[in-house]
Order: sequence, then structure tokens, then C-alpha cells
Amino acid sequence: MFWLLVLMVFCNGLFMRTSTTSVSTRPNVVNIGAIFSFNSSIGKVAKVAIETAIKDVNENPAILNGTTLKIAMQDSKLSSGFLGIVEALCFMENDTVAILGPQHSVMAHVISHISNELNVPLLSFAATDPTLNSLQFPYFVRTTQSDLFQMAAVAEIVAYYEWRDVIAIYIDDDHGRNGVVALGDKLAEKRCKISYKSPMRPHLTQDDITNALVKVALMESRIIILHIYDAWGLKVLSVARNMGMLGSGYVWIATDWLYTILDTESSLSSPSAMDSIQGVLTLRMHTPNSELKSKFVSRWSNLTAGVGNTNNSPFRINTYGLYAYDSVLLLAHALDDFFKQGKNITFSNDLNLTEFRGGNLRFDAMSRFDGGAQLLENILQANMSGVTGSIKFTLDGDLIHPSYEIINVIGTGIRTIGYWSNSSGLSAVPPEKVNANPNGSSSNQPSLYGVIWPGQTTQKPRGWVFSSNGRQLRVGVPIRVNYREFVSQIEGSATFNGYCIDVFTAALDLLPYSVPYKFIPFGDGHNNPITQDLLHKITTGDFDVVVGDIAITTNRTKIVDFTQPYIESGLVVVAPVSKLNSSAWAFLRPFTPLMWCVTGISFLLLGVVVWILERRTNDEFRGPPRKQFFTIIWFSFSTLFFVHREKIASILGRLVLVIWLFVVLILNSSYTASMTSILTVERLSSTVKGIESLIASNDPIGYQSGSYIENYLSNELNILRSRLVPLNTPIEYEKALKDGPNRGGVAAVVDQRAKMELFLSARCEFGIVGQEFTKMGWGFAFPRDSPLVIDMSTAILKLSENGGLQRIRNKWLTRSACSSEGAKEDVDRLQLKSFWGLFLLCGSAGFLALLLYLIKMVRQYMRHSDGSSNKSFISFVKEKESDDADKMQSEESKSRAKRTRSDRVSNRIVHEDESLDGYNRGAYIVYEA
Repeated sequence: MFWLLVLMVFCNGLFMRTSTTSVSTRPNVVNIGAIFSFNSSIGKVAKVAIETAIKDVNENPAILNGTTLKIAMQDSKLSSGFLGIVEALCFMENDTVAILGPQHSVMAHVISHISNELNVPLLSFAATDPTLNSLQFPYFVRTTQSDLFQMAAVAEIVAYYEWRDVIAIYIDDDHGRNGVVALGDKLAEKRCKISYKSPMRPHLTQDDITNALVKVALMESRIIILHIYDAWGLKVLSVARNMGMLGSGYVWIATDWLYTILDTESSLSSPSAMDSIQGVLTLRMHTPNSELKSKFVSRWSNLTAGVGNTNNSPFRINTYGLYAYDSVLLLAHALDDFFKQGKNITFSNDLNLTEFRGGNLRFDAMSRFDGGAQLLENILQANMSGVTGSIKFTLDGDLIHPSYEIINVIGTGIRTIGYWSNSSGLSAVPPEKVNANPNGSSSNQPSLYGVIWPGQTTQKPRGWVFSSNGRQLRVGVPIRVNYREFVSQIEGSATFNGYCIDVFTAALDLLPYSVPYKFIPFGDGHNNPITQDLLHKITTGDFDVVVGDIAITTNRTKIVDFTQPYIESGLVVVAPVSKLNSSAWAFLRPFTPLMWCVTGISFLLLGVVVWILERRTNDEFRGPPRKQFFTIIWFSFSTLFFVHREKIASILGRLVLVIWLFVVLILNSSYTASMTSILTVERLSSTVKGIESLIASNDPIGYQSGSYIENYLSNELNILRSRLVPLNTPIEYEKALKDGPNRGGVAAVVDQRAKMELFLSARCEFGIVGQEFTKMGWGFAFPRDSPLVIDMSTAILKLSENGGLQRIRNKWLTRSACSSEGAKEDVDRLQLKSFWGLFLLCGSAGFLALLLYLIKMVRQYMRHSDGSSNKSFISFVKEKESDDADKMQSEESKSRAKRTRSDRVSNRIVHEDESLDGYNRGAYIVYEA
């Protein structure tokens, strides 16, 4: 029993001790600190906002339940280094639980190390460096928007206006460098880039600004991103205006430092300062309208009464002031949750600082905040509403729903041209409306409203000009040993000519600006240079553009950008060809033998059908069997020429004849068209039928050395490289084709159509066989994302529209040999050898008819010579066959008289039958009566 009582007492004491330690004791005062520059545009607004927030929190018992926040503010005086460290260390001697600030990112990097060591959360409402969110600084909490999102908005604007290169001017410190790095990453996502970076010292002078802007003015890009502090920004723009860099053609995009000045200052210090920002685009962190925000803004004039600049001019609230106010509210609610969780504010000595005990710097006086980790967790898990809207952090430590307003400075005022948010991108309406109604009428709004650019123009600037630093455009030109009509160098000079050169210079003449250039040869003049090596010179910076017979292929577009194609030139197969001459029996070729048989049988069947339908009613189809047979034959084949004379009496016969005549019309038309093609169109034959037959065979194939054709045939068409024979000149082409595969030559050559047309213009024994099996074109090659590509492509399209390309083509590529009309004169003129078969057929028919007629005459003469006639054979032939004619006429008269008598007898019998029938009817009537 004794031990049981002891155990109960021990457990009861343990329970009471545990309960006692879990109860939080709210202190009367909690110390917090603040570090920022009191006299800056951000600092003077933040000072009033923080003081107001402290007062509101202390006067509201619902927040800290009687605990008072006591703040100690330190003026960093625009310092971003050592003084900031000293001020932070002073806070740590006074048991500070959190620090508001610092204002500058550079100081935030330094003080974050102290916060990490002493577990004191650092709530910055103005440090926007994106790298402060890294795991290196766990106690840094950014209560404003990160520059990562601001740079994303800038990149979106650049891409929206279809610019590609920008220039970044920035202060060379943590804030400037890291912001520009973020800008470069976001631009790369849009296939844009920073073409030139202009860093400036943190402590600028007028000469530093001038020297930097002189270098910027020599660059090609006219899109300038100014990421700088508000203390120096207006000075940079003023110098730029004096240098003429705020005129037409320039685009200035200032980060939110500019709008911070415009938002804070009721009026700029001088009219010249306002003139220096005309047409500039700037950004401002967007905070949605709310009741809390409206109440706070309405109090601002009373809060700033008696507070002003050094010249006592009033100032307005800016967005950083709103975030400073919310930072105090956020910290107060986190402390309230800290106390509700049963935590106490306690400090302990940092063992790492004990070795500095006894020094004048008193490092041992600084204490570690024991509840710092819990307070930090409460801050990051906050979910509340403030004057800036919803206050909630992402897993990366950024505030949710980052968004910016895009502002255009016009005259003495500003104009909001649109918004950007990470959820909806660019829009003309606030992002909260877009998110609330994503499929509503706002989707029909333009992304951005119109802008008045520098120079008081509404036309979108091109964004770049050709460099004015005196450097010429370095144009690489391949020196080939063949097809000099395209590109060639005049011996003994640096002058080039040819089709490609003329197109390039004509396109340059159409540009709205002058482009100085110089041609640089590439190749030794003895062998064709490898095109891939030539294009690689662009990537290494040796050439600014390559002009020549450069085909646009997929692999090449991965390293360079091409203009609009200025000539189409796919791959074709060239092989030896022979003319397919028409034979004496060419007139039989339009129809196949089966077609001829079916056509002839159809003619005979038609004659039989019409004879059957007409013979009982049509005398022309009656008569002796021999006559009827020849009538059928004559009628059938005379319909071929529509010369039949027999009349068709029956309806069925006419129906059949109409349909047949339509068939005959189609047959005639088809035969005529096919026969015309056979006789007038040149027909070529070759053992090679096209690329398919080449692939299926094992014959060697020629190609132009140094071109992409070798890789294409091998990689794409799976042709063995051992079958591919490199050739340099047209003479080698001709010799290899004439020799053929049996004598060490090639069966065919694969090359681009434009070159093969030149090759064939003087070599009629070869020709293009099969179809063009690739669709490619030639273009001028530029570095990736070169702004010249778009302008040169536009110039090429203009040349195509105004006929300039055709005129240049006619100058260089038109030849008057085999491909001309004069060379085809023998093909177009019909020769006797194509028709002698027809003449033979007709002559044979005439001769046979005369032979039969002669035999008939001999027989008749022999019959007459048996009588008393003494006429010669010649006289007998000359006489008309009157006897036979009279005999035939007599026979016809007798036949006609016989038919007449038969008709009369039939009619008399009919009349007698009718009279007898009438008499019988009359007798019957009398009998009935």
C-alpha cells in the first residue's frame, strides 16, 4: 500500500508539471525590429504604414489579447552592407522575435545569415531578389512579390509584341544580377534572349551612366529593360533622353521602381523628369480592390499629415506600403497562434558565440530565440486577408496569385494597358475577373490595349536596327567548282555574282534601312565545300549570314534560321533517256487489241439490231440476202463518221441509234486525244523509272559531293553508302552517266532540280525520270533568332510579288538549248514515218478494189465477146453499163407492176366482201320487220 501511494504521488506530480509547462504565459510586450531606408520612396511610405499597423494591432484586443507589440526601427540610409549588419546585431541584444525588412535584397542576403543563426524570422516587404527563396535562407519570408514573377511578366510583354532580343541595364549587385538572370530564363522560355547586358556600379556617377548608354546605343536591339533602383532610375532616363534614346524606334520597359516613384510622388521634381519617361512601359504589383484596402487608403491623407519629404511635399501610398502594413498584421496573427499553441517567448545563449565572450563587440550578449522555428511555421501557414488581398504562401515561400499591372506613361498621366498574372497571362481586365469567369466575355478582350511609344507614335516599334557601330555584315559564300550560274567569284577580285547573289542584294535593297556588308569566300576552289561546315561558321560567329545554294533541311534548321525560300528545288533523279519514236502503226496504239475487237463487234451488233428492228417496215433494209448483208455492214461502220443515209422509221431503232451515236462520239474524241498525244508529245524511255527503282536495284548512284544528299539517301532512304559515288562537276556527271554502271559509271544522278535543269539544258541525251521526291527550297541562313530573318523574308516575298525573282531567274537560269522551244521543233512537226502505215492501208484497199473491178470487167468483156460485138476491151470499159442498168431497171419495173396488181386484187376482194356484208344486213332487217 505504501508503494502504491508513492506511485500515485509521483504520477500526480508528473501530471501537474506537464500541465504547467503546457500553459502559455502571454507577455505584456513583444519586441520586434524594422530595417529600411526612411528617406526612400519605399521607406517613407513603409514607415507610416508600419507605425499605423502597430497601432491598429495594439488597439485591437482580438488579435494579441492584451499583448503589446513594441517596434524598434533602424534607418539603413541606403546602405546595403556593413551598417545593416550592425543594426541587425543591435536588435539581437534586445530579445527581438522578428524583424521587418530589410528593404534591399543585398542587405537581406547578409542579415539572413544572422537570422538563421539566431532563429529570428525576417519578414521583408521590399526585397524582391528571387534567390532569397532558396533553402539557404529558411528564416527569410518575403511578404511581397518576387522578381521572378515580374520578369515573367516582362518576358510575356516582349513575346506578345514579337520581339526577340532585349538589352538589360541593371545595378551589378545581388538584386540586379539575380533579377536579370531570372529575366533571361523567362525570355528563353519564349524563344527570346538578352542580347546585351549593361551592368552599372551600385554607386553611380553621371559618367558611368553616359558610358553605359553609349555602348547600348551601338547595339542592334532597341528593347531596353531597365532594372535599377528608384534613386538612379530617373537619372538614367534623363541621360538617355539627352542622347536621343527616347525617340521613335526605342522601347523602354522599366520594372516596378518607376511606378513606385509615380505612385508615391504627387508631382515629379521637374518637367524635364516627366519628359524623360514619355512612352515608357512600367509595372506595378496588382492588389485587388477590397473593403480593407479602401478604408486604409482613405485614412492615408490623415496618417501623413505633417509627414513629408525633406521639402515637406506630401506623398501618396504605394504598393510596398500596403505590403508593409500586411507584414505587421501577418506577424501579429502568427504570434497569437504561437501563444495559443502554448508556447512562451524564451531566449537562450548561442553556444557558437561563447568563444567571443569578453570582446568589445559583445557577441555573447545575443541570444537565440527558442520559439523561432514555431513562429516561422505559423507565418508560412497563414491564411488570412489583408489590404493587399489574400495572404497565403506557396510551398516555395511565395505569396499566392502574383499579378502585375502594365502601365504606359502618357503626357502628365499614366494609363493601364493591361494585366499579367501567373495563372491567366496577359489580359486587358484584372486577373480576379478572369479567374472568376474564365469563359466569359473577357476572353474576347484584347490581351493589351494600345500603347503610345517613345516618339509619340502608336505604331509598334520593330525592336531593332542594324548595328551602327561600323561593323559590316559578314556574308559567307561557298566557292563551288560547278554551277557557277548560282554563285561565282570574279577572278582577281572580291566581287561575287550569280543568281543567289543577285537575289540577296535585291532583297537588301528593299529593306527600310541600309545594311553594309562584305562577301567572304569559303572553300579552296578545287573541291566543293561541305555545306554543314559552312553553316557551322554561323554558330561560331565567323559569319553573320550564308548566301548560296543552301537547301533548307530539318537538321540545318536546328542550328541556324532560314529566310523564306527564294527558289524551289527538291531532289530529282537524272538518267540516260532515249526518245520513243512513233511507228508506222501508231494509229493502232490509242486502243488496246481488246478495245479494237470490242469496238468492231459492237459496230456489227448494232447493224444487226437495227436490221431486225427495221426490216419489216423499211424497204431500205429489205431485198436479196446479199444486199441486206452489205447494207448491215455499210450502215454499221458508216455511223463512225455519221454518214449513214438509210432512214430509220421505227421508234426503237431511232432510240438505239441515238445512244450508239453518243458512244461513237466519245470513242472518236478519246481516240483523237490519245492519237494527238502520241504523235506530238515527246516520249522518253529509260531503264531507270524513278527513285523507287533505284532503291530496289544495286546500281551505283551519283550525287554532288559536299551536299546533304549523301546523308539523305543513306539515312532516310536506307541506300548503302557503298553505292553512292561523289561527283564534283557537270563534266563528271556526264561521263559517269554515259559510262553507266557496267563501265564504272553510275545508273543515275540524284541532285536538286534547279541544278539539274541547268545540267540538262545542254545535254539532251539525259532527262529527269520519275517525280520530284522531296519538296525543298533554298534560303539565306542567319544565326538563330536573328531579327534580319523576318525582314529579309518579307523582302523576298516582295520580290516574288513584283516579278523581281522571275527577272533574276530569267537572267541566270534560262537557257536556249534542248529545253527551249526551238529544240523541240522536230518533235512538234509530224513526220511521214508516223503515217505511212495509214497510207499503205488506204493504198492497199484501193488497189484491191481496182483488181476486183478489173476481174469483173474481164469477165463481162469475155461474155460480150462471145456475141457479135467487135469492140476492144478498152472501148468496152469506157462504155456505160447501159444493158445491165436497163435490165436491172426492167426487173424493178416488173416487180413494181406485180406489186401494184397484187394490191388492186386485194382491194377488190375487200370491197366485194363489204358489199355482201351490207346486203346480208339489209335482208336481215327486212326479215325482222
